[in-house]
Amino acid sequence: MAYKFVDNYRERGARKKLVELLRSRGIEDEQVLKAIGKVPRHFFFDETFWNQAYKDIAFPIGDGQTISQPYTVAYQSELLHIKNGDKVLEIGTGSGYQTCVLMELGAKVVTIERQQNIYNRTIQVLPGMGYKPVFCCGDGSKGVAEHAPYDKIIVTAGAPLVPEILLKQLKIGGILVIPVGDEKTQKMVTVIRVSDTDYEKIVLDTFRFVPLVGDQAW
Repeated sequence: MAYKFVDNYRERGARKKLVELLRSRGIEDEQVLKAIGKVPRHFFFDETFWNQAYKDIAFPIGDGQTISQPYTVAYQSELLHIKNGDKVLEIGTGSGYQTCVLMELGAKVVTIERQQNIYNRTIQVLPGMGYKPVFCCGDGSKGVAEHAPYDKIIVTAGAPLVPEILLKQLKIGGILVIPVGDEKTQKMVTVIRVSDTDYEKIVLDTFRFVPLVGDQAW
């Protein structure tokens, strides 16, 4: 990874085109689109692959992981309905791109990554870009109880079910967004905590994520 932070008119123009593409694909939240337009996605790529950064595709980042497709990042972000100051738990830091989008939306982010190599890389890259979430390394399927409760929780890997332990870390009125299914395809699921014991679940579109690995997942 080349940590060379250069953002010129070419990259800014490419982001503008990406925003218009996402709008054409049905992303309506202007704050989400604005955040996508601000975060320099090419910073998460080796300089050799900068020409791939603003295509609406996932891309390998090593250790069997990918930087998520911009549409997927925008889609999940839109479902969270982030308000300024929301405390958000992100399960699966990965490249850190989704983390930055959440922070551009005004969230205070706690983010957890299982893989040590990716964690080590991300804790260098994000502060260099000016983003300073609370970083954690460990089993994200169990959440991060010491910072709970959360206004919102986002899971960026496919799970076989909605982990009960994550639901318990949501505030009442809080929203959890998680892809649920098998290891090949998942349905995006939104869960709203209605009360101490009641939850409302909404099943949405089909996606394909890397699997969520951990004690409460695969």
